[in-house]
Amino acid sequence: MANPSTLPQPIWCEEFRVRVFETDLNNRWKPAAFFQAMEEAAANHARNLGFDYPDMMAKGMIWVLARLKIRFMEFPTIPDRIVLQTFPRGIQQKIFFTRDFLFTTPAGKRLAVATSAWLLIDPYKRRMLLPNSLPGSLPLNEGLSTLNENLEKIALPAEMSPVLTRQAAYSDLDLMNHVNNARYVEWICDCFPPEHYRRYQPAYLQINYNHEVLPGSSVTLSVGERSGSPLVHVICGSLNGEERRAFEAEIGWREFRQPE
Repeated sequence: MANPSTLPQPIWCEEFRVRVFETDLNNRWKPAAFFQAMEEAAANHARNLGFDYPDMMAKGMIWVLARLKIRFMEFPTIPDRIVLQTFPRGIQQKIFFTRDFLFTTPAGKRLAVATSAWLLIDPYKRRMLLPNSLPGSLPLNEGLSTLNENLEKIALPAEMSPVLTRQAAYSDLDLMNHVNNARYVEWICDCFPPEHYRRYQPAYLQINYNHEVLPGSSVTLSVGERSGSPLVHVICGSLNGEERRAFEAEIGWREFRQPE
């Protein structure tokens, strides 16, 4: 349930409930469900701040997720309720709109924290726009942060092996007619067998989205271990068998544990 206020809110708060189809073989909220909730809350907050999707499209601009890093403390299970807070916090590297997220229980126990970087894009020309193209301003929320980590480029290991290939089909696409950001998370998780998730759970995940994936395009996912860190994997998604990368991701693991 979203914040019902129609007044502009510098910090947006929304509540979700874990649904059966969002859980995995261990009855844990899937990583992709976190991404879906963040996308929903960010869109609702943008609407509250006067940047509704139809209005933005009419002005020839839209926000597109470029990078996101999330650290998981605990994975909720059926039928837990989740409180998600999100807020913008300025411009970084001259081109990125930054937005943070905080997942908690209704009692305030932290479940996950995330930070993200968004680009302003012309949806018709598929070109980046500078932040000053935005007709209006966003709350700065100075001094606020849930995950104070820079979203840097992800270096690839020297050795990576192809694991699976996905072709963009109807169920992968969103209203921008490209593969939705949360679908990449599902592809990444599918790079590891179900037995892996009996022993390990994600500690963190960073994804850098480099090129949009359009209908009919194929993405080959290759996986490699981070040197000296057997519980850290890097995943690269190569677009249409070329050197172009649809995305790069890094996922860290820890031993599986039941929720407290």
